[in-house]
Amino acid sequence: MNDGRRRAVLGLGSNIGDRLAHLQGAVAALTDAGRVVAVSPVYETDPVGGPEQADFLNAVVVVDTDLSAHALLDLAHATEARFARVRDQRWGPRTLDVDLVAMGDEVIDESEIVVPHPRAAERAFVLVPWLAVDGEAAFPDGRRVTDLLAGLDLGGVRLRADLALALPEVGP
Repeated sequence: MNDGRRRAVLGLGSNIGDRLAHLQGAVAALTDAGRVVAVSPVYETDPVGGPEQADFLNAVVVVDTDLSAHALLDLAHATEARFARVRDQRWGPRTLDVDLVAMGDEVIDESEIVVPHPRAAERAFVLVPWLAVDGEAAFPDGRRVTDLLAGLDLGGVRLRADLALALPEVGP
């Protein structure tokens, strides 16, 4: 990508309502960021941290974008709002969660945005789908997703082969 675009990785999650429809809606909304180049398989995952709650559906979307990380995070939050995301309990249940996992080789550590996502390297529910769409996935500091997964418990991440997200159709 030598046209000024960067490859962004976004994690999706939902555990309230029509979980698959929420994820598919997020994939469609992310076309506003640029070209969606990959959508991972869907995984059902145990909730991590927070209160007792239902299992999540998780996936990863890869987008080639010319948006800044700040603008992409704004789009992620606007997408969550379209699906009635409520932020009243840390790590609580949600209709939709859209996390900016990585943005090319950018490293940002500001009060309103941290890229790569500060806990992504510890979360199998992010790394498993990311590796499924990019076998060479790595963080800007060189840590390879495959190596990080070797140190994590993958028992709470289950492939849902009966569910799939559609890649948005690209016009002429």
